Amino acid sequence: MTERKKTVSLVLGSGGARGHAHIGVIRALEEMNFEILNIAGTSMGSVIGGIYAADELGTYTDWAYKLDKGDVVRLLDFSFSWQSIFKGERIIKVLKELVGDRKIEELGKRFTAVATSLDDQREIWLNSGPLFTAIKASTAVPGVFAPVELNGRTLVDGGLVNPIPIAPTLNDSTDLTIAVNLAGLVEDYEPPEDVEAKKDDEGSYRERISEFLSGLREKDDSGDTLRESDAADLLVKSIDVMQGSIARLKLAAYAPDKTIEIPRNACSFFEFHRAEEMANLGYERTIKALKTIL
Repeated sequence: MTERKKTVSLVLGSGGARGHAHIGVIRALEEMNFEILNIAGTSMGSVIGGIYAADELGTYTDWAYKLDKGDVVRLLDFSFSWQSIFKGERIIKVLKELVGDRKIEELGKRFTAVATSLDDQREIWLNSGPLFTAIKASTAVPGVFAPVELNGRTLVDGGLVNPIPIAPTLNDSTDLTIAVNLAGLVEDYEPPEDVEAKKDDEGSYRERISEFLSGLREKDDSGDTLRESDAADLLVKSIDVMQGSIARLKLAAYAPDKTIEIPRNACSFFEFHRAEEMANLGYERTIKALKTIL
C-alpha cells in the first residue's frame, strides 16, 4: 500500500528578495512527499504562494533565475509622486504575462493574500477576486510602492501588521502547519563563491537607481546629498526591523508545527537577482527542519 501524503497548510512570510527562499521551501516539501493544500502569504510570500497556487511556479522560477541587476532596475517604474517612489505596475504586468490573469477562487489550491487596510488599521484577507490585485495590495510597501484602492479601502503591504500570516490557516484540517519566517536571526551567512564573484559585475542596484535619479536630489540639514534610492533602502530596512518584532510575536502566539527560519541578513530587500541562491537556501533549511518529522 502507498503511504498517504501528509497534508500541509503553508504560511509564507514577507521579506522582499529573501522571499525567493519560498521557492526552495516548496520544492523541498514536494520532494519529501508532502501535499500542500492551503497557502497564506504576505508580501513576497503572496507572490510565490499565489503563483504556486496557480500552478505556474516553474514558469516564474525559470524567469526569476535569469534576472540580473539591470533587469531588476528596469522593472522599477518610478512614479515621481508624493505617494510612492515606484508605481509597481510594471512588475505586475510582467507577472500577468508569465502566469495569466487568474481569479483566486478558481485556483487549484486555497490561497489567501494578506494586506493592510490603512482605513481600518487592520489586516485584510484577500481570498477571492483577481489574483494580481491581491498580490499588488499585499506587496505595496508604504512609500516604496503605490497603495491599492479596493472596495473603498486603501490597501498596503500586509507585513505591516502580519509578516507571517498563520491566522488564516488556523481552521484548516491539514496534518501540519509549516511557516516560513524570512526575518530569522542574523547569522554568519556566506553566499556561495560563484554568487560572491558576480557581486560587482554591474554595480549595486543602489548605484543604478541613483544614476537614473541623479536630478532628483534633496539636501538635508547637514548638507549631505539624499537620494531617493537611499530613502527607499532606509525605509525597507526600518520596516524589516518592525516586521521582525511582529513575526516573533505571531510565532509565539500561534505556534505552527514547524518554522523554517531564513536569516534576515541573507540578502537585502531589492536583491532579486539572487533568486536562485535564496531558493537553494530555502531548500536546504527546509530539508534540515523537517528531518525530525520524517
